[in-house]
Amino acid sequence: MKQITKQTEMQNVTQENNVWQRIFKVIFGIIEMILAFRFVFKLMGASSGNKFVQGIYNITHPFVKIFEGIFSRSTASGSESVGVFEPATLIAMLIIGIIALIIMTLMPSSGKSSRKSEYTEHEE
Repeated sequence: MKQITKQTEMQNVTQENNVWQRIFKVIFGIIEMILAFRFVFKLMGASSGNKFVQGIYNITHPFVKIFEGIFSRSTASGSESVGVFEPATLIAMLIIGIIALIIMTLMPSSGKSSRKSEYTEHEE
């Protein structure tokens, strides 16, 4: 009597990650995060006299300056502060996010591949 044993093994093999893709993700992520800080600080009426807040405003100014004037700013006065809704920051975040997405799409990515191994044993 013949006995045939067949075994199939599938392995997912991850190729080396693309270092440049990771670097771009970190850079764009940091830019988006700092722009989000700016948006919240402006909205909440943070004091521009504070060194940290002023630093955030100085760092993000080149990114936001391009989009200023597209829409007008809205202000809301509170008891101690004046909040500013700054659409230019939101537009900058959107455009930078789109640019990041395009760059990530165009970069060669490291993918996963599958390796299939088959073993066959014959016994008589």
